[in-house]
Amino acid sequence: MSQHVLVTGGFGYLGSILCGYLLEEGYRVTVVDRLLWNQNGPFHLCANPNFDFVKGDVRDEKLMARLVNAADIIIPLAAVVGASACDSDPFLAESTNFDAIRLINKLRSPSQPVIYPNTNSGYGITTGDVFCTEETPLEPISIYGKTKVQAEQELLNSPNTMSLRLATVFGMSPRMRLDLLVNHFVYTALFDGYIVLFEHHFKRNYIHVRDVARAFVHSVKNFEAMKGRPYNAGLDLANLSKGELAEKVKEYLPKFHIVHSEIGQDPDKRNYVVSNQRLRDAGFEAIHTLEQGIPELIKGYRMMARSTFKNA
Repeated sequence: MSQHVLVTGGFGYLGSILCGYLLEEGYRVTVVDRLLWNQNGPFHLCANPNFDFVKGDVRDEKLMARLVNAADIIIPLAAVVGASACDSDPFLAESTNFDAIRLINKLRSPSQPVIYPNTNSGYGITTGDVFCTEETPLEPISIYGKTKVQAEQELLNSPNTMSLRLATVFGMSPRMRLDLLVNHFVYTALFDGYIVLFEHHFKRNYIHVRDVARAFVHSVKNFEAMKGRPYNAGLDLANLSKGELAEKVKEYLPKFHIVHSEIGQDPDKRNYVVSNQRLRDAGFEAIHTLEQGIPELIKGYRMMARSTFKNA
């Protein structure tokens, strides 16, 4: 019988893509998700006999004890994601991003593999000139970064775990997010036509959501060789400043007007470039480029209906 993967938060931005990849590879998949954002699930997965869905909260110990006990592999995606979302509800962030991970770690057998998605925002504020590796000290600056780093440390101090430190993700997904930097820049360019950038020289690394899904599948397949360590997961050709990213978007939307403001500060102070060499040495490399992702986003946004609070 094929291995059974439990994906918490599986109807979120990453999970709604990852679950399809896992099913295509022949795994059985159970998703637990509280549907906090009232999102539509990827209904097309329901026809697959290897797929199941449970509506529930990952902080519910009784529920999670049952689901964890039935799983061969655990991928805990459920989280309050992003600095602003965590700042708006710190209790929800702490209890979901850290306490729920600690609960899973308590409930699982030491032999059950856990593949955890951290964020490379844990590297915090650096000069942006020196590549961050997995040995670079983690110095998160937000509730989001701090809770994710705490959860990673909880797991990596336990047997049969590993983590993927994800770059800023981009690309279309059934549960779309417009707050992610590439996604936001393209949306703003298409519908507003201009953007004001604070601290435009601040750098980040990027990765397509489908490459994230591929990285998780690769980690499942190669878990024994990869376990016990964190891995940066990003696109090597996409260590770009915010200004460079905006110019890249402008190549596809030439009327996009970019204003570099010297007054004001970016509330998200992350500034780093990242090396993904360790993950490449483990046999995985991201393949979906910004040059592919930006036109994808433009097409996707043109398909979106007007929002609840817009008349036009």
